[in-house]
Amino acid sequence: MTQHLAAPAPAAATAAGTPAPGNRSGWWRDAVIYQVYPRSFADGNGDGMGDLPGIRARLPYLAELGVDAVWLSPFYASPQADAGYDVADYRAIDPMFGDLHDADALIRDAHDLGLRIIVDLVPNHSSDQHEWFQRALREGPGSPLRDRYHFRPGKGPGGEQPPNDWESIFGGPAWTRTKNPDGTPGDWYLHLFAPEQPDFDWNHPAVQDEFRSVLRFWLDMGVDGFRIDVAHGLVKADGLPDMGRGEQLKLLGNQVLPFFDQDGVHEIYRAWRLILEEYGGDRIGVAEAWTPSADRTALYLREDELHQAFNFHYLNAGWDAAELRAVIDESLDSMRPVGATTTWVLSNHDVVRHLTRLGGSPERARAASLLMLALPGSAYVYQGEELGLPEVVDLPDEVRQDPSFFKNNGQEGLRDGCRVPIPWTSDGPSYGFGEGGSWLPQPAEWAGLSVEAQTGDPDSTLELYRRALAVRREHPDLGAGDAVEWLEAPEGVLAFRRGSFTCTVNTTAEPVELPAAPGRVLLSSGGYDGAGALPADTVVWWTA
Repeated sequence: MTQHLAAPAPAAATAAGTPAPGNRSGWWRDAVIYQVYPRSFADGNGDGMGDLPGIRARLPYLAELGVDAVWLSPFYASPQADAGYDVADYRAIDPMFGDLHDADALIRDAHDLGLRIIVDLVPNHSSDQHEWFQRALREGPGSPLRDRYHFRPGKGPGGEQPPNDWESIFGGPAWTRTKNPDGTPGDWYLHLFAPEQPDFDWNHPAVQDEFRSVLRFWLDMGVDGFRIDVAHGLVKADGLPDMGRGEQLKLLGNQVLPFFDQDGVHEIYRAWRLILEEYGGDRIGVAEAWTPSADRTALYLREDELHQAFNFHYLNAGWDAAELRAVIDESLDSMRPVGATTTWVLSNHDVVRHLTRLGGSPERARAASLLMLALPGSAYVYQGEELGLPEVVDLPDEVRQDPSFFKNNGQEGLRDGCRVPIPWTSDGPSYGFGEGGSWLPQPAEWAGLSVEAQTGDPDSTLELYRRALAVRREHPDLGAGDAVEWLEAPEGVLAFRRGSFTCTVNTTAEPVELPAAPGRVLLSSGGYDGAGALPADTVVWWTA
């Protein structure tokens, strides 16, 4: 028997305690934040690599798209062993991206366009070229600089074994042995990522003081917030105990580990929150925190800590109605007790683009995007997803730069495939990315996915995003909130209501009859006008 969707209800008032959409005193609660990966967004000087002047020139595009803020992945001085996540100087711009004057101009232009700027901060580790680490190596055992990192003697008679059994996220041991100034084998240092990324010891007061200073430096520059890389990793368990097992990567995000999601991190973020509160304009902290559960993630978002955290549990959900409903409920339920907004994300610079991850269907990817933008809270959009870009899965080995690609026992090293520079025009040496080509090769078919090719085409993914963001901004029941009202729907279909707004989601491969339209169609991911069956892999927004 066909189950019936509930009839549309009258418009409801915003839930008590939840800022109404458009309440800018809590701008992040309903914000759409666009991630820019600087080396792959726009090249301003024609050297084949994206940069800050290139981003600055394209800010009007982002304002027209309808996003509220721009998150910039790292642009700091760096040897680029891990695409800038190995920082040598937290107060300097890498010359490949520009200089501090370029950063200042970008921030000012963004604010003039009504866009906020969030910058990446990398506090878990530095580059091995950081002044502190280089001095620690030069000065040898006993150097006070070594206390700012995790230097330890090795195990075994000659110290030839690592201090413990921890594994690097990029594969292999999480320890590298140093040489003493006289050339003899020395202590080991901890690096949860690449050997070029030694972990800070956050028990040291100098490390804490340094990052409080770095926060103020960028807040004084005018940034509106920080995305905190590896926010869950700063504190390690006392004594750095062995894990007692291999294949530790399989445990990431599944359980508390001695090097991730330790309770001590929360004291750090309470101190940071005090600094953010010193500055006007609602400056925010956003945690990249891989935790075993949404409840553990919520701990980072208590009222005296950070403002948002990425919802990786949602990102990892499949295109299945029951699975999506479960993770949506879990996400909203876990954030509600701490009064935090839920975030939704489908793609970023570390995961396979969602079009490819969800099966390669443009229709399904468009539907997933429209579902994400209908949910209560804040949404993150990764550059190029508004163009419907797929993952590039056939990059030649010689152009790859992902550190994990070069580890035989590491990850698959596919992060380069989501970092290919985006296309702006339908022709040219790099489809408008820049005059000097592109640091990663772009597929020929991307000419048809460029901003130029899609602009003005009512059936394009770009115009769908533009319409969706405009509707989201204008409709009183979209944006901020902490709950949805689930409606009765056929198997494989999700339907929920938020005041006078209803969203229907067909995750099946077949059309599904909706016995009664829940209102007037606002927007459809696939051109559906409200008549007849709801097509496969289609999301529709309705209003009463």
